[in-house]
Amino acid sequence: MHKTTGQDSGQPRLENRWDDARAAAMTEPEKLLYRSNLLGADKRITNYGGGNTSAKVMQADPLTGEETRVLWVKGSGGDVGTMGMDGFATLYMDKLDALKGLYRGPDHEDEMVGYLPHCTFDLNPRAASIDTPLHAYVPRRHVDHMHPDAIIAIAASANSRELTQEIFGDEIGWLPWKRPGYELGLWLERFCKDNPEAKGVVLESHGLFTWDDDARTCYELTLDVIQRAMDWFAQRSGDSAPFGGPIHDSLPPERRRAVAARLMPAIRGMVSGAQHMVGHFDDSGTVLDFVNAQEMERLAALGTSCPDHFLRTKIRPLVVAHDPGRDNLDAVLAGLPAQIAAYSDDYAAYYNRCKHPDSPPMRDPNAVVYLVPGIGMITFAKDKATARISGEFYVNAINVMRGASAVSTYVGLPEQEAFDIEYWALEEAKLQRMPKPRALAGRIALVTGGAGGIGMATAERYLSEGACVMLADIDADALEIARADLAARHDGDRVRAAIMDVTDEAAVAAAFAETATEFGGLDILVSNAGIASSAPIEDTSLELWNRNMDILSTGYFLVSREAFRLLRAQDIGGAVVFVASKNGLAASPNAAAYCTAKASEIHLARCLALEGAEAGIRVNTVNPDAVLRGSKIWQGDWLDQRAATYGTDKAGLEEMYRNRSLLKRSVLPEDIAEACYFLASDLSAKSTGNILNVDAGNVQAFTR
Repeated sequence: MHKTTGQDSGQPRLENRWDDARAAAMTEPEKLLYRSNLLGADKRITNYGGGNTSAKVMQADPLTGEETRVLWVKGSGGDVGTMGMDGFATLYMDKLDALKGLYRGPDHEDEMVGYLPHCTFDLNPRAASIDTPLHAYVPRRHVDHMHPDAIIAIAASANSRELTQEIFGDEIGWLPWKRPGYELGLWLERFCKDNPEAKGVVLESHGLFTWDDDARTCYELTLDVIQRAMDWFAQRSGDSAPFGGPIHDSLPPERRRAVAARLMPAIRGMVSGAQHMVGHFDDSGTVLDFVNAQEMERLAALGTSCPDHFLRTKIRPLVVAHDPGRDNLDAVLAGLPAQIAAYSDDYAAYYNRCKHPDSPPMRDPNAVVYLVPGIGMITFAKDKATARISGEFYVNAINVMRGASAVSTYVGLPEQEAFDIEYWALEEAKLQRMPKPRALAGRIALVTGGAGGIGMATAERYLSEGACVMLADIDADALEIARADLAARHDGDRVRAAIMDVTDEAAVAAAFAETATEFGGLDILVSNAGIASSAPIEDTSLELWNRNMDILSTGYFLVSREAFRLLRAQDIGGAVVFVASKNGLAASPNAAAYCTAKASEIHLARCLALEGAEAGIRVNTVNPDAVLRGSKIWQGDWLDQRAATYGTDKAGLEEMYRNRSLLKRSVLPEDIAEACYFLASDLSAKSTGNILNVDAGNVQAFTR
């Protein structure tokens, strides 16, 4: 069944999507997953990766066969909205109860986590999270722990306890701030025993717990409590201007993105120290309301409240000194180094004030969130998904500040508490367990001719190594097919597409600006756009000659010039890879225009290698030959023309090319992609100005 819950609050209702017919055939663990996915599907209920759910289930012990009570609870990491059954940790409840006899008090919290693996049921490899005791000791079969903005706005208010009582009466209780862990689990157990009629509790500066002995009832209770909070805020907030009202006006959308396209590479260059960072831009109405507001800087300085928000967004954001009324972007860019250095120094001071003798070493001192009046919010992280999610978490924080400020006074986490979460030994251990980054993690590539065989194969290779890729092509339909295909097989966050004619100066600039806005900058250009023509010199028209030169020479100049501008703005080096041709070194009959344009490409690459070296920009060339499969230049007259030139037909042309090579092998798009990967990766960090032939061997094209 599908129905809505709560009273009309002037915004979309939380929808009850529980389907009895679907749930009827489910086991209790399957109902838990069903409930979890339903709750996580609405970001008003909980943010990505935030919150957790549990069920206590009777199951047969795999050793004794006897029925035993098992806690199913979302494990460490993962997201309730997208997780599967393997996302749950399973633990013996009798062993979890036995842990109480080992607990030595709040000063020994962390050692309790080390006991959790001893409670594992059925050798489940999923690690139990720090929130496990919070679920284990609530004496109800089903427990939801969510982070809805409306509840956290109550939890982060100065009079949080009074607001909770006003809205929910005795149905939902309140507990003061306590870092998640074993002690808080015992607090929840004690609260439940002291308040047997309570259906849940608001945790100060944290979130919401709700519980019941039935899976569906627990789900509906969670929806109802959150909706009641949303309705209450809608009634209390009224039409008052948020955050003290605006003091800046937003620039038009196109101008906002243009400013972001200049700011993001500059910031990225300054914060990509040990690892290249990837950016995300958000100019939604919620963000603009905040960055333009009178109270923005004061509230931003307070930091976030919910631990999940804080871990994703750091102690506080950096407010970029942009004045949209003065259009002072050049001054902002000039002042950015000092602003970023000041933030870094302030973070180091925070670390030194709060650190303990056994604290982990200081991590990256740069901001994650950058607030730009009149423009929006920029976030940087080690990968695109994390940058986007960090922005989503700060939007959650904005909603919390908005709600709390409308009905009370917003209160952020105390600095020491924030530090103790950020540098928690358990959080450090989680970071240390993270897999080693892939070779191109954090790198951003733009591939021209991206919808063709070589372009697609190169993008695929880069994506497989963790890069973000902007596909650029003149063929809009083929481009969208290529983007969708790559996004389906890789992380869709890391694939974008831009329609681009490499001979159109404005279109080239727009595509690079889009890359900067979508990902934060650029590290790799693969210049691969191409055409091919074949005609005896006396039949080569000026139009045909110019078309080859426009695309294969001028087009490569235009995209390289724009790439150099972007790479120099970042000042962290980069790699340019030209996909030229064997024909640029070895003459071919009836192809003077094509061969000459390809030779121009190769020499342009040599010139750019000289210019880019002092900035760490490497420029190299891949020379393919006879890549027929998937190549768009073989679609049309070129195939017929080359077949006629060599006295064969279409079917025999590939065999002819293979047999004329020294190695007698066909050259495939994946072979060119591998060369493009090598020349863009750190494997070739000491190579520039080089030509790499991938032609199965052609003596005429030997470079020496």
